[in-house]
Amino acid sequence: MSMPQTNGPNILILMVDQLNGTLFPDGPAEWLHAPNLKRLAARSRRFRNCYTASPLCAPGRASFMSGLLPSRTRVYDNAAEFASDIPTYAHHLRRAGWRTCLSGKMHFVGPDQLHGFETRLTTDIYPADFGWTPDYRKPGERIDWWYHNMGSVTGSGVGEITNQMEYDDEVAHFAKMWLYDAARKQDARPWCLTASFTHPHDPYVARKRLWDLYEDCDHLLPEVGEMPYEAHDPHSRRILDANDRGNFDVTEADVMRSRRAYFANISYLDEKVGELLQVLEDTRQEAIVLFVSDHGDMLGERGLWYKMSFLEGSSRVPMMIAAPGIEPGLDLTPVSNIDVCPTLCDLAGVDLSEVAPWTTGESLVPLGQGGRRETPVAMEYAAEGSYAPLVALRLGRWKYTCCALDPEQLFDLDADPHELTNLADDPAHAETLAAFRDEADRRWDLDRFDAEVRESQARRWVVYAALRQGGYYPWEYQPLQVASERYMRNHMDLNVLEESQRAPKD
Repeated sequence: MSMPQTNGPNILILMVDQLNGTLFPDGPAEWLHAPNLKRLAARSRRFRNCYTASPLCAPGRASFMSGLLPSRTRVYDNAAEFASDIPTYAHHLRRAGWRTCLSGKMHFVGPDQLHGFETRLTTDIYPADFGWTPDYRKPGERIDWWYHNMGSVTGSGVGEITNQMEYDDEVAHFAKMWLYDAARKQDARPWCLTASFTHPHDPYVARKRLWDLYEDCDHLLPEVGEMPYEAHDPHSRRILDANDRGNFDVTEADVMRSRRAYFANISYLDEKVGELLQVLEDTRQEAIVLFVSDHGDMLGERGLWYKMSFLEGSSRVPMMIAAPGIEPGLDLTPVSNIDVCPTLCDLAGVDLSEVAPWTTGESLVPLGQGGRRETPVAMEYAAEGSYAPLVALRLGRWKYTCCALDPEQLFDLDADPHELTNLADDPAHAETLAAFRDEADRRWDLDRFDAEVRESQARRWVVYAALRQGGYYPWEYQPLQVASERYMRNHMDLNVLEESQRAPKD
């Protein structure tokens, strides 16, 4: 068992939602107004080819925290419970003596709303129950009250407050206050704070002063325009159906407005990141800093929006790590955000040997010290818009995808970064295809995967209906503050209080 310690590094994790990794070729693209992220990038290891474990919020986040793929976490979709017996980086660090805190979103489903975090400063933005469960027994059925549709695109534009702005403003505020409190050093333990924002996730609505930054932007139209429905691969057609694309008239102006708001919300996030990093600087606290997203957004490429796809815009995410022992610079090695858990533990000196035989992620520290990696990055998807599980592998220049319902896909991302030419039927690449097929067969039993997803879905449909009858006891996290222990109260010595609450001390 890891023994508690008090001399490890502090860790600040800056997580965002639905941020397209192709916009971070080497830190933020030059044309993005993101000065704080650019400064962070300059001192970070920047992983250009980082992928999500699953291109959807809850499964991607459970994998990010645990280092396991969805087939192991059983978080297949946005309404699948994250079991409390699966260790996360918060558990590992907390057991070893760290303070662990979450401000913001992690989309935990089920009664455990902490998963190793000692404290949580906000509630979540999305529901914690089973109400968003897909149903493979009813392929093609849309559940209109919670499935995405194209309303976020046709309704995009300017707004000074939205549901999501209210949330992220709160996430940033409470994270800043927590960092100020950590600077008081009334707790000797090292800390790990995760500040997790919901932007730039749709709806595509931005504050006007940030919207105005992109008035003359040259990137308001996607590089690959809308395709006819029949030109899409089978899974992309399922996504279009799930998003109710056929019932919306999406104009070029809608596309440009949505992308402009999305870029503006990257600038919104940049300001939040800058606020938190400024607190660290002002209070003279040293910390490892990790910036990462859960998945991407297609942003109108091919006519696709949001996520749910292994295509680059949806599955590739930015990841930057600023830490002693990791050399700053651009790294082209394909990696995954499931590598975060073992990487943080490696940097903190926390032993994972007790669970190592069952983990999937790999520490990125060796790459940051000049090492090499030859293992492929794996992805899985078994949520809305799918009728059976999909899997993918990325290695070197190649990406391979497989589903029992669909033809295989093989893309050469060096020659074909927009994934327009499927080489799976090209005899010149038969050997490469066979190698990927063998690797996928070694890793996955797709029939078993499908059966496990169907069992999980069926169980949750029963439980959700049952728990909605009679008394209802929600699982949503209720953040509490003990008002009698805040500010000045009569059981406190005012002289001691004022000195102890000041930071930093000269």
